[in-house]
Amino acid sequence: MEIKLSNQQRYLALDVLRGVTVALMILVNNPGSWAHIYAPLEHAAWQGCTPTDLVFPFFLFVVGASMFFSFSKYGNRLNRESLLKIGKRTLLIFAIGLFLNSFPQWSADYSNLRIMGVLQRIALAYGLAALLVLSVNKKYLPYAGGFILLVYWGLVVWGGGTDPYSLQGNATIPFDTALLGVNHLYRGFGIPFDPEGIFSTLPSMVTVVIGYLAGSVIKETPKEKVPLRLAMIGLLGVIAGWLWGYYFPISKPIWSSSYVLYTAGWASLLLSFLIWLIDLKGYSSWCTFFVVFGVNPLFIFAFSGLWARILGRMVHIPTADGKMINGSTWLYNTLFLPLAGELNGSLLFAISHVLLFWLLGYVLFKKKIFIKV
Repeated sequence: MEIKLSNQQRYLALDVLRGVTVALMILVNNPGSWAHIYAPLEHAAWQGCTPTDLVFPFFLFVVGASMFFSFSKYGNRLNRESLLKIGKRTLLIFAIGLFLNSFPQWSADYSNLRIMGVLQRIALAYGLAALLVLSVNKKYLPYAGGFILLVYWGLVVWGGGTDPYSLQGNATIPFDTALLGVNHLYRGFGIPFDPEGIFSTLPSMVTVVIGYLAGSVIKETPKEKVPLRLAMIGLLGVIAGWLWGYYFPISKPIWSSSYVLYTAGWASLLLSFLIWLIDLKGYSSWCTFFVVFGVNPLFIFAFSGLWARILGRMVHIPTADGKMINGSTWLYNTLFLPLAGELNGSLLFAISHVLLFWLLGYVLFKKKIFIKV
């Protein structure tokens, strides 16, 4: 982990979009009660796409867009220096995710430890996409990405059961089970199935690649034409993903190929709007809140995950009837539930976490400390 004081010019619209995604990731991951969540803040049960289902692919899209600028120092080519950076960053992000999964390490059941997770997905998608975009000529990247999405579709159909798009029949289960072991998969769907598994990382890297191509549009297109070009790309992606969804349903859990195009399309549309609003029209006074998240994204997100695990796994408080509840439940029941009720109290609990980690980020931002993970 590297801490630097940065004076480099930053791309404001990218920082804002990155910050929006981090703030939303913290919001949707920290409700006061998982039984009381507003519908737009929940993931689709299996197929479909809610606003919450846009958040993670938006982050990967911005990872790709930022990658185009960060690798410019290496000539956007694969060489010893860029390969070393890719390897170090991939391993570090993956290790932080594994650390959070096993925290607190002294009481973890390693025989049933989940290996994958959000940060691990970010690490692998970043690493694989970086190797691809630095190895292949940029003009061939759309074809390479399309080929990967088609191959993934074929593997899902060929390797799945009678209903290859279902929870029980999808091909990610046997693939991830063979690689990771059934005891190391996520069980939140009621069966061993990991929505951030190894197999579905293949299409998620294409989300990063599309972001990389968007970054090239920002860098290489005259400034006044960037919003329109990104909007056209975004609209094409949304339509293509929606149409493909009739044959390969839009599904975040298996990161379907249609989901890649659909969500990356919306990310490109939003980025085009932000560039038009902020960079062309100059309406930037509102941006600071999100920039605070956007300049230290992975550090703030990882720290929020650590905090949630401390409250949930290490803090235990006795109740009046002699039972023990964790710190998160105690805060929700004691403060937010009496204040606003079940649903709004759960939302206020999540918002309070967003504000808490914004304050942490603001201290770093004011000191010009940017923690590179």
